[in-house]
Amino acid sequence: MSSSFRKSQILLATVGAIIAVSALSFVAATTEALLLLGSFGASTLLLFALPEAPLSQPRSVIGGHLIASLIALCCLAAFGPQWWAVGVATGLGVGLMMVTRTVHPPAGSNAIIVFLAKPGWDVLLFSTVFGTLVLIVIAIVYHRLTRRHKYPQYWRAAAV
Repeated sequence: MSSSFRKSQILLATVGAIIAVSALSFVAATTEALLLLGSFGASTLLLFALPEAPLSQPRSVIGGHLIASLIALCCLAAFGPQWWAVGVATGLGVGLMMVTRTVHPPAGSNAIIVFLAKPGWDVLLFSTVFGTLVLIVIAIVYHRLTRRHKYPQYWRAAAV
């Protein structure tokens, strides 16, 4: 991976991120649901600027967000909105993403988002799963229409 980007890469990443976040924002606005997680902004950077990176592959994006949100919701339910519980949720999310090989750095902020918003369990299915699937579908279509490389590189796990 080069330390500098070509102008065409910058333009493609910029437009892809605009389309992806705008689509999620539109669905959130029309359904009045918590769909636009702050962590999705960082996910779009990976999906559109670094689509070949292991952290940008669907397994990591979907798995990382799902694991982090699930653990955060469990910790919020078990411990309440305690100052230390958000740290426990974040740490457990990081550890479980590493164990399951679904590391996606933006998902590390999901515990903080959950503890600040204090949403119901529906955030897991609608916001986290639906939101990440929308991002992945947009990334697949966008990359196939605008670039010559393959995205995703893999679905399950990287070749060892």
